[in-house]
Amino acid sequence: MSLPLHCLFLILQSMYGLMKITNQKCFEYGKPTTYMKADLILGAFIPIFFTLEGPKEIQIFFEKKENPLIKSLIEKWKNYQYLLTLYFAIEEINKDAQVLPNVTLGFHLYNAFDYHYRTLEGPLMWLSGRSEFVPNYKCKTQYKTLAIIAGVRPEFSAAIGTLLELYKVPQVSYGNFNSALTDKDTFPSLYQTSPKDTALIQGVISLLLHFSWKWVGLVVSDDLKGKEFISDLKAEITSEDICVAFTVKLPTNWKIQLVSEVGLLSLNQNTQVNVHIFYGDINDILFFCFKNGIILNRRKVWIMTNPQLFYLESEYELNIFMYIFGGSFSFSKNKNIPGFKHFIEALMPSQYPEDLYFRKFWIDTFYCTPPPLHCGKYIPCPPNISLETEQEEKVVMITSEPRVSIWNAVHAVAHALHKMLLSKTEIAPHKAANKDSLLPWQLHPFLRKIQFTSTDGEQICFDENKNHVEKYDIQNFIVHTNHYTFPVKVGEFVSKSPQDQGLFINEVMIKWPSYYNQTPESICTQSCGPGFWKILEEDRPICCFSCLFCPERHISNQTDQMECTPCPIQEYPNPERNNCLPKSVTFLSLEDSLGMALACTALCLSVSTAVVLGIFLKHQDSPIVKANNRTLSFILLISLLLCFLCPFLFIGQPNTASCILQQITFALVFTLALSTILTKTITVILAFRAMTPGKTMRRLFVSGFYNFVIPICILIQLILLGLWLGISPPYIEADAHSEHGHIIILCNKGSVTAFYCVLAYLGILALVSFSVAFLARNLPDTFNEAKFLTFSMLVFCSVWVTFLPVYHSTKDRTMVAVEVFSILTSSAGLLGCIFFPKCYIILLRPDKNYLKSFKNKTQSRKN
Repeated sequence: MSLPLHCLFLILQSMYGLMKITNQKCFEYGKPTTYMKADLILGAFIPIFFTLEGPKEIQIFFEKKENPLIKSLIEKWKNYQYLLTLYFAIEEINKDAQVLPNVTLGFHLYNAFDYHYRTLEGPLMWLSGRSEFVPNYKCKTQYKTLAIIAGVRPEFSAAIGTLLELYKVPQVSYGNFNSALTDKDTFPSLYQTSPKDTALIQGVISLLLHFSWKWVGLVVSDDLKGKEFISDLKAEITSEDICVAFTVKLPTNWKIQLVSEVGLLSLNQNTQVNVHIFYGDINDILFFCFKNGIILNRRKVWIMTNPQLFYLESEYELNIFMYIFGGSFSFSKNKNIPGFKHFIEALMPSQYPEDLYFRKFWIDTFYCTPPPLHCGKYIPCPPNISLETEQEEKVVMITSEPRVSIWNAVHAVAHALHKMLLSKTEIAPHKAANKDSLLPWQLHPFLRKIQFTSTDGEQICFDENKNHVEKYDIQNFIVHTNHYTFPVKVGEFVSKSPQDQGLFINEVMIKWPSYYNQTPESICTQSCGPGFWKILEEDRPICCFSCLFCPERHISNQTDQMECTPCPIQEYPNPERNNCLPKSVTFLSLEDSLGMALACTALCLSVSTAVVLGIFLKHQDSPIVKANNRTLSFILLISLLLCFLCPFLFIGQPNTASCILQQITFALVFTLALSTILTKTITVILAFRAMTPGKTMRRLFVSGFYNFVIPICILIQLILLGLWLGISPPYIEADAHSEHGHIIILCNKGSVTAFYCVLAYLGILALVSFSVAFLARNLPDTFNEAKFLTFSMLVFCSVWVTFLPVYHSTKDRTMVAVEVFSILTSSAGLLGCIFFPKCYIILLRPDKNYLKSFKNKTQSRKN
């Protein structure tokens, strides 16, 4: 009885031990390596999983949190697609008879831990050959790694680069290009597969400028890639007047930061910043979302600028949480690996039975265990299952930038190994190439010069300065039902060279965040529209400014002009100060009310003068006409008629002839009038003085000396006018400043001194005539006109004395009107004061216009 029980106990114990071993193999986290045997071996470091390590409070924090973002952050197994790409590249090369013929290529993969203090764990394990590694001691000799494929983060490549350099092992990085790793003095054995993203910054700037986003926030990872991105972006956006409102650097030790209560910058503090530029990986963005609590906040537009950030199709569980970025954009490179899709579709669970990572891939993807394992609650995978049958639900074949870089890195090393083997064969053709004699340092000359065309047509080389076309797909995250988010291509950015770039956007396809019903704005200050100019303020970014209305005679016809531009002299600004309008040419014309009034006045006075002249001609033999020297009266009336006609030279569009005639005619007719008045006054004085005893006055009167006064006065004026015309004659001038919206055509006096000399001469004649007439005002005679001459000259002098200050205080057409008005007023004063009293006697009091009446009046005075 005891024997059967004992046997049953042993059977159960062995079954339990087998199940324990099987479960260990199903979830063997402690074995971070997988191996593919071959003639030549490549080392590979890929972050497949990480363990939840650290202080006890961190582990408790993660265990208590039920936030789905936390679950995504602490997900242990990731990046299966990188491993599958490595398998595909190795098998593709082994099948290619043109590359490494008769030689197989394999790999030894190590997990790249995402902890700084565990960075060197994988490389040291690779060097020692065991988990308990001993520096500089190798426990296994069954394989020799000739090159390392690593570096999803530049920090990892930089950290292991120093260690690998001790053994001159080439490291081919498949991460983003980083300028810090190009220093050959520090990293002589490091090669970067990914091309330099020189156009990515320009693509982001082009997108910002396309939507006029000038006030943006930066959220970047605080690592080498993030620092380089910030440096390059800020160096470029300054010239485009784009400003960074704030910069958030996501710490690399985010697991500790999650536990701490110190939060990041709240996005809601910057209400005007509606566009955020993000640069980091998927863990960075999850950490940022968790710390800011923005799961329900979808009021911002994000621009994802890291082509290796994430691919929603391959992150199914994460996708339902990415709806917070609905309406945002991403820059990605759409590259295909020829044949990769067929390779993925043909994968079977039993294809790589010794690979722990491959087994875990099937467990996580289809919740089944590949044969021969049976892991707890997981059912065995059906024999006919493949990714092709489940691709609509679980898509892992979407080609991403890191996968392409891994594929290129493996092919580059394979081609370098091929050339190295060929060179050894050429040196010793009679000897077969000994693969065991190949050393890692021998590969460097071939890697530096490697250049080939991949199966997808891309030129592969490690020259960072090579010219290549960079093309980025611009995707818009569209939120579908059940918060499912998927990217839709809405444009692209193509850069062949810094001078040949182009952005293409289909705005019709863009779906903005639900908070916006149109293209959102992200500016610090509203743009200064046309008619305003931008004033920069001290201690403020260039995007924050003030807008001022353009000053007089200036416009701005563009948005955000730094200064207003003056209108051409023949144009003037409109009231909005955004356009220059052509000025209308104007002058003192008959169409103007002022010009019409002056012309009518001149015409009426001319007619009046002609009537007076006619009256005097008709009654030229009457005593009152004869007694006042009718010849001089006729000359004076003719000169006054010319004075009244003179303003017609000032009214109308000026030309060179009219400008000269204005001043010559004005000066001559007034000189004739004043000299005639002076002659009449002298004649009256000589006539009365000649009756008194004394020979001098009588001789002057008899000799007719007074007849030379008019010619002498006119001669002097002609000399002055000749000098004026000879030195600086009047000319046409276009005055575009005196009156808004008009170009005033007027006559410039030329020599102002000559003009005032002419006026001064007329003033002297007027003063002399006034003085002489004033002296003769009390001479006894019924027809003595000395009193009228005195009063007329008083009016004349008053008009022209008033003219000078008024003329100087006016401008443009008003100056011409003042001069015309002074001519008409002074002439009318002469006409009215001298001739109207005589016309009154001739027409209304003819009884006084007889010599007999004059004698009777004289006789009565004597008696």
